[in-house]
Amino acid sequence: MAIKVDLTKEYEALVEAYQREGLDTSLFGDRIAAIIISGDRVIGLNNVPGVEIRGEEIENGVRAEVKIAEGVELPFPIHLCTGYLKSEGYQRVIFDINVGKNSKVRFTSHCIFPYAKDFTHEAITRIKIGEGSSVLYDDEHVHGEGVRMIGKTEVDVGKNARYTGKFTLTKHRAKELKLEMVARLGERAILELETKVKAVKDDCVEMKEVAYLEGAHSRANLRSTAIAFDRAKVNVINEAYGFGDYAKSHVECHEIVKGNADVQTVPLLRVKNDKAELTHEASIGRINEAQLIQLMAKGLTEDEAAELIIKGLLGEW
Repeated sequence: MAIKVDLTKEYEALVEAYQREGLDTSLFGDRIAAIIISGDRVIGLNNVPGVEIRGEEIENGVRAEVKIAEGVELPFPIHLCTGYLKSEGYQRVIFDINVGKNSKVRFTSHCIFPYAKDFTHEAITRIKIGEGSSVLYDDEHVHGEGVRMIGKTEVDVGKNARYTGKFTLTKHRAKELKLEMVARLGERAILELETKVKAVKDDCVEMKEVAYLEGAHSRANLRSTAIAFDRAKVNVINEAYGFGDYAKSHVECHEIVKGNADVQTVPLLRVKNDKAELTHEASIGRINEAQLIQLMAKGLTEDEAAELIIKGLLGEW
């Protein structure tokens, strides 16, 4: 990992934040393709055969370009680390990712803002996936109490390619989150989006997922889970457009409400091809009472039982 000498302490502080959160610090090793961003500076950069990462420092942030050659299959994920160690400020990051044909890669993206009190993070990610390639993009966030996050991801999934995108913000406050994910699918392309968010206190969350099934036999599966406590507000919008012959999409939304939280989910399915098929499933409500009673009969308090059910919904075992 190439590190600028004058930024060693900042780099070490990010690694320490990973350790406190129980995240995988081996992602900072020399065998991992990675870019490490702190504020408006690139503080670490590492390339491996088949992967070229370039970082450019811009006003209030960083623009990064990631190119994966054709026929690349990496044994380790590509690490994208975006950090901000001050309590106040604004950061803008732009990622342009281009994956060549017949490649298989994973991305592990972490946004680390442990001390944020009045901080805005804006992230724009553009991903182009070549024919026959497979990409897994896992995005996890560690936030302080005062983060306003604006994130937009645009993905072009080529012929016979697959994209799996996962966004998780469940262990820390969302505070103010505006998240939008838009994907366009080519012939026989496959899309899977999974979003998990927990909102507490007066958090405000807006999530939007959009899939354009343009290619014949394309497939999309959009899954979102939101847990809202206290006075939190959550608005989830899922859109799927069936354009290609025999395109299929399924949208699945599950929201749990506790306290005075306000949750809304809006599905939009539009078909412009009589051979396409789109389906939707949604549920909003309180924690399952039968499950609560069953767990409380085993000695758990109501709060402990509720927390266990929520962990199960969010996959936090």
